[in-house]
Amino acid sequence: MEVDAAPAPAAGEPDLPPMKVKFEPLSAHEMQGGKVQFRRIAVPSHRYTPLKKHWLDIYTPVVEQMKIDLRMNLKTRKVELKTKRDTPDTSALQKSADFIHAFLLGFDIADAIALLRLDDLYVDSFEVKDVKSLKGDHLSRAIGRLSGKGGKTKFAIENSTRTRIVIADSRIHILGAFANIRIARDALCSLILGSPAGKVYSRLRTIGNRLAERS
Repeated sequence: MEVDAAPAPAAGEPDLPPMKVKFEPLSAHEMQGGKVQFRRIAVPSHRYTPLKKHWLDIYTPVVEQMKIDLRMNLKTRKVELKTKRDTPDTSALQKSADFIHAFLLGFDIADAIALLRLDDLYVDSFEVKDVKSLKGDHLSRAIGRLSGKGGKTKFAIENSTRTRIVIADSRIHILGAFANIRIARDALCSLILGSPAGKVYSRLRTIGNRLAERS
């Protein structure tokens, strides 16, 4: 804190206004009351090997760019994060946790890392049974319609809505902006309910043209 002292008034002159106090902006650590903030993220068993393989790609941006301490607890199989005194932003811890969570859901690091750089990206998850109760072969066929032959349908939805989609068994995860996630989810729900892929493609082309005009 800096204080500008006002000079003493000369004889016969009116009193000057009181001295002005200048406050330095608070750091992110001070805004949290000087307390260390923690996050713990459980690692699913099927993502343990990919996490180990790509650990350096995850560790580098979180520690060097976001200034967040990161470690893997081998006993609890959880990724642990905590803030430091030089963490520059109060949102850095949550962004880092979202980035790691997205990778553990199955997103590529190149896609998940956008959560560290942009403020308007989210991950939305739902299950096929949330849309329609399906079992056995009916469920398998619905999941097949979501991907399409060689992943063609999934790629078409991703490109048209500017999102990224992960289909893990009957669970579906969508990464993107809020409005784009809603469009992608509507397309996926239509496929689950049995709409022909051609009809969904036609609707996506119209939406894709609108998004291109806005950008």
